Amino acid sequence: MLTVIEKPALPSRRRDAHKGDFGRVLIISGSVGYTGAPSFASHAAVRSGAGLVFLGVPQDIYAIEAVKNDEAMVFPLPCESGRLSDGAISEILARLSKCDCCLIGPGLGLGDTIYNIVYSVIEACRVPLIIDADGITAVSKRIELLSGAKCPIALTPHEGEFLRLGGDLSKGREHSARDFAEKYGVTLVLKGQGTIVAFPGGEAFINPTGNPGMAKGGSGDVLAGMTAGLIPQLGFAEGVKAAVYYHGLAGDRAAEKYGEYAMTPSDTIACLGEVLR
Repeated sequence: MLTVIEKPALPSRRRDAHKGDFGRVLIISGSVGYTGAPSFASHAAVRSGAGLVFLGVPQDIYAIEAVKNDEAMVFPLPCESGRLSDGAISEILARLSKCDCCLIGPGLGLGDTIYNIVYSVIEACRVPLIIDADGITAVSKRIELLSGAKCPIALTPHEGEFLRLGGDLSKGREHSARDFAEKYGVTLVLKGQGTIVAFPGGEAFINPTGNPGMAKGGSGDVLAGMTAGLIPQLGFAEGVKAAVYYHGLAGDRAAEKYGEYAMTPSDTIACLGEVLR
């Protein structure tokens, strides 16, 4: 039987705390035509309390992201035709070695070069890693990398992406998520009505928050950014559950204010302050 995620407690912050105490988050995201994803993810990570957020984007969209982000530290990466190139790998790995959590995937685009970047990060990463969106497509091409990873991994697919990964929904969302998490040794966040969080040890939880107004492009980027922001502060398992719960709760607050038709992912981010407080 699934356990319902209860409202997670957030610890009080020490009065003498500094930004380094709340996590250094690295986000690798974006491409020409997909400039919203990196911004949603980075804003969500900052609003979730992360101490330092570094946002790596293709050089071609660097100026756009720099204007969109005041709190996150945006840096340009080598690119070709609007997407990251192989030349980005060395800088990504250098920055990864100095961070406490990494998110890769939102808005990256598809293709062999992007896939190689994702694979390089998986193989090198030694801190919690969240793989979302186009990163999930990359993983679907070399699923065996998950079992050999040297870091805790959270995958955040919707049902279509889950099927692309080789997941089987014929047994229902709960059993399918459990089976996948145990088989590959990862944490699976199967998004949708009643998001399922399944851990590799067999535990699985269902989220009670959220609403249909969140079924808009960008909502997944917000969740991924929140997950990256909360894990360094709460620990891996608690961070994942808290991100899922408070993402849905902020969406519920946005629906109360603007209605399910008019609410946007930006409204969900704006409501995070209320629900986290």
